[in-house]
Amino acid sequence: MVSSIANSLGFGSGLDIKQLVTDLSNASREPKIARIATMTQQNQARISAVAQAKSDLEGFADSLSQMIADGALRSSPTVSDDSMLGLSARAGLQADSFAATVTVSQLARAQTAYSGVVADRAAAIGQGTMTLSVGGVDHSITIDAANDSLDGLATAINASGSGVTASIVADEGGYRLILKGASGAANGFTLSADAGADPALAAFGYGSGGAMTLGQSAADAQFTIDGVAFSRPSNTIDDVLPGLSLTLKKAAPGQPVDIGASRPLDMIRQTAGDFVDVFNQLKKSLTSAASLAGGTTSLRQLESELGSLVSKTLTSHGSINKLSDIGISLTKDGLLALDSAKLEKALASDAGAVEALFNPRRDATHTEATDPGIAFVLDAIRDKAVASDGVLGRATSMLDARRASLAEQLEKVEAREDIYRKRLEKQYGALDAKLAAFKATQSYLEQQIEMWNNQYKN
Repeated sequence: MVSSIANSLGFGSGLDIKQLVTDLSNASREPKIARIATMTQQNQARISAVAQAKSDLEGFADSLSQMIADGALRSSPTVSDDSMLGLSARAGLQADSFAATVTVSQLARAQTAYSGVVADRAAAIGQGTMTLSVGGVDHSITIDAANDSLDGLATAINASGSGVTASIVADEGGYRLILKGASGAANGFTLSADAGADPALAAFGYGSGGAMTLGQSAADAQFTIDGVAFSRPSNTIDDVLPGLSLTLKKAAPGQPVDIGASRPLDMIRQTAGDFVDVFNQLKKSLTSAASLAGGTTSLRQLESELGSLVSKTLTSHGSINKLSDIGISLTKDGLLALDSAKLEKALASDAGAVEALFNPRRDATHTEATDPGIAFVLDAIRDKAVASDGVLGRATSMLDARRASLAEQLEKVEAREDIYRKRLEKQYGALDAKLAAFKATQSYLEQQIEMWNNQYKN
């Protein structure tokens, strides 16, 4: 009977208290940790999905804006003879603004004058004041003991703010002083020694008795555009053809140069296709993020807003002002599709209007309000979505807060389970001690019973 009781209690079986505590604490801890781990993993998946959607949206908007800024989607000007004329156009100007014929009869040039040869550029040249007159404005040049040299004179002229540049060049037997003004007839200059100045300074004057030699006289550029005569002090002309900058390179009277344009039709075709492909990738990213539980369903709003791009008026053109007008349409599953035949028809009808969807006109009547263009609208959607109170901004903040909350919950669970394990260790440690005492008592009783049995047998 005693043996039966002992066996039922496990006496003598050697209970593994350490393993028992471990098993019990793990049974309590692991389901809780697994639950938090699952929620953390799900939350991280949402964070990754939202981050991917944000990255795709920003990349989409940025790449389109960069293409427009780089001029890849903009008509570029052409000239029939680029050795005579250079041409550039600002953003927002269409090819139909480029047609003109230019004839250059004279280039603008700056006046130059040079001195005789001086053996030593650091030697004294004479002291006194000189007057540098440019376009009727006088500038005083002072030579004294501190700067009495060819170098000193050049430095004083350069510091005068007159627009005349002085340089010293090596020549056979010594050095020459060379003066150069700004281009244009109005920027001709004279340099003369004032009364009382050392007579030797006259060697470095031009005009009014100066000894310097005229290299070339100042002159304005003379040219015609479509038969209308113009004169400008510079060979870079920005104020004649609106939005165009002309660079006159060579005078050739009687030889007209035609200005035209090259429209980037192939790039427009490619961009229309790329727009559809990238939009669809973005749509998949948003759908993936929005399909996850936990509050990111608000991303459906952004999906809807992007889908409305197809029917949104982007320019003020009468018939080609939306993406749908060039064959881009929204399918039933929310993706975009391109009808190439419709795009070609639009290009044949009015290529400028198609270009304006990507590269909108910019002038007094075509502004961001009337002709935003696809990039401007997409940028606005992007900026709104990623703002702290925007769809993506809110989703990111919410998921980050959830991640921090789960990490805090995990710490609390670990702390509670650690306390629970220590309590088990204490309880089962006491049990182990009691079992040891019971076992000692059992051994004593067994010995006594055996002694009693032996006495009765005898």
